[in-house]
Amino acid sequence: MNLRRDVFQAIADPTRRAILLLLVSQSMTAGAIAANFDTARPTVSKHLQILTECELLEQEQNGREIYYHINAKKMKEVADFIEPFRQMWDDRFNKLEAIMKKYKSDK
Repeated sequence: MNLRRDVFQAIADPTRRAILLLLVSQSMTAGAIAANFDTARPTVSKHLQILTECELLEQEQNGREIYYHINAKKMKEVADFIEPFRQMWDDRFNKLEAIMKKYKSDK
């Protein structure tokens, strides 16, 4: 039985976020990814498995090597979900900035 993993639980882990950042600009093998971390290779493999299960990463066979790359469509879904929250915080900070400018000019 394959349980669907939660995307947000997956990206809550700092190592998995670092893996995603590594793969933003290029596809990499598990070994190349693991070389960037001070942890055992099986640990990195587990992180890759989780990111693949929640569809943030895709695998591509190239000869004997498997390359991992970002699934842009899934990342866009995550970004689209987060966007209203980003807008809300932008609005709040803009209001706070306006209040602080007014406060400063009143002094």
